[in-house]
Amino acid sequence: MAPDWAPVFDAVPRSGFLPGLMWPHDMRTGRNVTVDRERDPEAWRRYADSDDPIVTQWDDGRHDGAEPGTSFSSSSSMPSLVFSMLADLDVRPGQRVLEIGSGTGWNAALLAYRLGAPNVVTVEVDGAVAARARESLARFGLPAEVVHGDGFLGHPGRAPYDRVIVTCGMRKIPFGWLEQTRPGGVILVPWGTYYGPGEATARLVVADDGRGATGSFTRPVAFMRMRSQRLRWPRHEEYVAADAMSSAEVSGTALTEAELLGTGSFDAAGFALGLRVRDVVHHPDRKRDGQRAVWFYGLTDKSWAVVVFRDDRKEARVYQSGPRRLWDEVETAHRWWVEHDRPDCTRFGLTVDRDGERTWLDSPEHSL
Repeated sequence: MAPDWAPVFDAVPRSGFLPGLMWPHDMRTGRNVTVDRERDPEAWRRYADSDDPIVTQWDDGRHDGAEPGTSFSSSSSMPSLVFSMLADLDVRPGQRVLEIGSGTGWNAALLAYRLGAPNVVTVEVDGAVAARARESLARFGLPAEVVHGDGFLGHPGRAPYDRVIVTCGMRKIPFGWLEQTRPGGVILVPWGTYYGPGEATARLVVADDGRGATGSFTRPVAFMRMRSQRLRWPRHEEYVAADAMSSAEVSGTALTEAELLGTGSFDAAGFALGLRVRDVVHHPDRKRDGQRAVWFYGLTDKSWAVVVFRDDRKEARVYQSGPRRLWDEVETAHRWWVEHDRPDCTRFGLTVDRDGERTWLDSPEHSL
């Protein structure tokens, strides 16, 4: 932890912003567990003080009951990640900060303790979540302004800001955030592609003329996506008709299952492939009887591909159809990644302007 943040975290514990009923994501088992402070205060305190992420809302608030819901929709991040992002933000006394995604209010409280509550504005799209964050901040004596609204719009009423920190995953970054940030200001945002869930925090510095912002990715992360940018997952039957396999283009590949899928959500290869193969999602089926199919679906047309790995064969079978040859694109992107010494997210960067996002390797001059 950065030394200047240590006393802030001691003074503003996460436990002061967590609800009595919560669902920690146990990092050892990979599962969410139900923890009720009234029934098991010892377990509640143990998780509150842990480095586990904690789900505080399911299904956009429609969920009721003690058991985990279907889809988590608000949470308290791992403290280690909060520490790291605040260090990357590099706030200074007297600066004004806009936070996108209030959650429990803990992150805003840390900033308010450091900078003073009048210098912190946090925007939350969910009215119930915003109300609880506002109450928690007031109870802790750190009444940062909590705005119930669409974080995609920022909050122009208090602009300009010296820093913007985003606590939800983004696929498109609004230019309005740049317009609301001072030249030289920093926007720290988790960003990724629809290829998979992997994201990384981009530390963007706004140009002197305010017409763009650019910076490197700092670390891999995983956040709930901004609600307006959630993926509508492609319906398989809309892409692959009953007889589609018989009419698809058939080929083979020497790329292995391990090379393609890597280590999971935070894998460097998956992040890089998403940067090179845009507007595509992929889905690995469960492995059964030594066989796994990995599907790819185009988001701008009905192109699809599937590669079928079998433990008893060195070469995998590939089927693809549609205007794009998705597997060819993926295989080419993976070859590019290997040829460039398998870069992790920290060698990539992002530039944002009115025309959207542009990614690059090592420097903005090397666009992907």
